[in-house]
Amino acid sequence: MNTDDSNADPPQRGGSKRTRAVKRVTMTDVAQLAGVSQSTVSVVLNGTAGIKIARETHERVAEAVRTLNYRHQKSLPRRGTGIRQIAMIFDQIATSPEPVVSIDGAREEAWNTGHVVSAYQTYNDPEMEPRTIDLVLRNRVDAIIYATVMTRQVVVPEPLYNAGIPVVLLNCFSADRHFPSVVPGEVAGGMSATKALTDAGHRRIAHITGEMWMDAARDRLRGYREALAQADIPYAPELVHEGNWQPSAAYEHTKALLQLPDPPTAIFCANDRMAVGCYEAVKEIGLRIPEDISVVGYDDEEVARHLSPRLTTIVLPHRAMGRWAVEKLLDGAALGHEKYHVVKLECPLIERSSVAPPRLVTAGRRRRV
Repeated sequence: MNTDDSNADPPQRGGSKRTRAVKRVTMTDVAQLAGVSQSTVSVVLNGTAGIKIARETHERVAEAVRTLNYRHQKSLPRRGTGIRQIAMIFDQIATSPEPVVSIDGAREEAWNTGHVVSAYQTYNDPEMEPRTIDLVLRNRVDAIIYATVMTRQVVVPEPLYNAGIPVVLLNCFSADRHFPSVVPGEVAGGMSATKALTDAGHRRIAHITGEMWMDAARDRLRGYREALAQADIPYAPELVHEGNWQPSAAYEHTKALLQLPDPPTAIFCANDRMAVGCYEAVKEIGLRIPEDISVVGYDDEEVARHLSPRLTTIVLPHRAMGRWAVEKLLDGAALGHEKYHVVKLECPLIERSSVAPPRLVTAGRRRRV
């Protein structure tokens, strides 16, 4: 759900720490450039004992580090005799990869000051969540990140208001804005995805949404509509189909869209998994991506890099959000008593090979505009 009165979610600009968190080169960037997993990069940079990595792989990682000017920082020595700990309390972790990415981003930032990051899963259980929070506070942690797997408004448990330590909300926000909060800029992400298609010259752009009870689906649709308006393209309701985040739904919706009397020349899928179903339907009909129809996804899941052609998509900034949360906790600003604005981090566009200028349908054949 959008939480301010603006018409879009602007990326953070200026010289603030939050901008650097978004733009900072990460271990993931190194892994992508080197063509290896993030685990391999970690083993190479940390010199992990007992694991043998081929010399050629070492060289590729080293070259990627030099090219990106990546600075790898190991944790600082622990100060004093106690463990310096930041607790992350999630409603769910195991159901989605995004929480793990947030945890890793928080860990990257926390280790710079010698803090250990611990993660807890509560499922919002009315008995176990209070017990978990009580345990965390008894462990005398330095700070707490309260997080959700889905971007949404939450009712923050009362003990966190009286914890006496910094608390930050990650991927969620509260109505009273009592705590610093960070979420993805989903409206701006939807705009960027659609703008990639309008910039390529498309005017018949379909959108397969997620489930509309979710904030992310509604905000991505809002971004789609605003990008059309900016390009002076009328909104066409027949081009918007509600999906359910799964490939099978997008497969059926894509076939229906391409059977319209005036079919779309491009489709924006609200996540990459639906883009998989979209690809299958397009190819089954006998069309080619991007020669006949362009496709953009969202989330930058691993599958986006392995589709043929590789999928242009939007990155969810969960790693940057984890780093931002720790930065906010450690700079002391999270202990104030002011009302905080919900910070929305940029969802960058990753341009790959699934977008091209549109073709016009003439006498049963398509030709490039």
